[in-house]
Amino acid sequence: MDTTAMIPAIQGASFSAFQSHPGYCRMFMPDHLTLGIFLPLRFYEGDMQVLAGQAELVERIDRHDFAAVWVRDVPLFDPMFGDAGQVFDPFTYLAFLAARTKRVALATGSVIFSLRHPIDLAKASATIDQLSGGRLVMGIASGDRPIEFPAYGLKHADRGERFAQAVTYFRQLMQAGSLVMDSPLGHFDAAEFLPKPAAGSIPLIVTSSSGQSLAWIAEQADGWLTYPDATHTPNGPRRLAEKIRAWRALIPDGGFRPHMTNEWLDLVDDPDYPRTPQQGGYILRTGRNGLIALLEEWQAAGVNHAALGIQFSERPAAEVIQELAEDVLPFFPTHQGLPALAAAW
Repeated sequence: MDTTAMIPAIQGASFSAFQSHPGYCRMFMPDHLTLGIFLPLRFYEGDMQVLAGQAELVERIDRHDFAAVWVRDVPLFDPMFGDAGQVFDPFTYLAFLAARTKRVALATGSVIFSLRHPIDLAKASATIDQLSGGRLVMGIASGDRPIEFPAYGLKHADRGERFAQAVTYFRQLMQAGSLVMDSPLGHFDAAEFLPKPAAGSIPLIVTSSSGQSLAWIAEQADGWLTYPDATHTPNGPRRLAEKIRAWRALIPDGGFRPHMTNEWLDLVDDPDYPRTPQQGGYILRTGRNGLIALLEEWQAAGVNHAALGIQFSERPAAEVIQELAEDVLPFFPTHQGLPALAAAW
């Protein structure tokens, strides 16, 4: 029977809580690293035609058995910032990709939780999770583009507080039965949120600090996505390992929670081309052997998933995907746990 009750803030969950979640199980396992691909596959520079054919390549990524594809959340293109993300709205685009793929996890890196209302975030994400059979894994963030906050009528300085409030509200909505909500972000009496996620919950992966303390991230996040530090030298992965250890030491139950990182690649033909930073370290130019070495260093550091962006690669996207699938992915195979939950929508 449904009950009407106030629900306290819900802490992040460890590995065992997501054993029925196909997307999570595909991406994460202790002491192992899997690979995902960031979209777009080509950098937007004012012409939407650069994205033509991308969906077909995402279908290939799915068939090649990469663990995940990632989309970003960029509501407004700020030319001063210089990055439009994958251009499309992340939720609408993931729904489109869910219909064109069968197994690959659908990940956000990252939805700006401080800009949108939790009801809208929950409605969109639970819908995609149901339509995809439980493949949605949500990277979430407080936002780093000052132009967007006044556009939404919000204060950039309040983003950290609003982020934490939105996480609590979002998780409360996912609970079964009739709810009473009393939050700084809204109030209602005796209502139920629908649909519920396909596997009962959606993993929330906090990005960077999102305006929170390390202790808050350890307590509240279902996983942590951080920048990788330097990637052309082993010193960067060593520093990353220290960061991951400090975070995991604060997790209240000591259970496993996954760590993720990413890199923008210019993967060259020569497999032995050394790891060379480009654009001040923003892009890594390397051959596949250098990439494999980096991924091994990340895995040893405690990273459980690496999202690779290839939009800056000089070679054709299809060629880079094929090389990654044939020569890199076998070293970091996707976990074959649960298939997507069947539903004839």
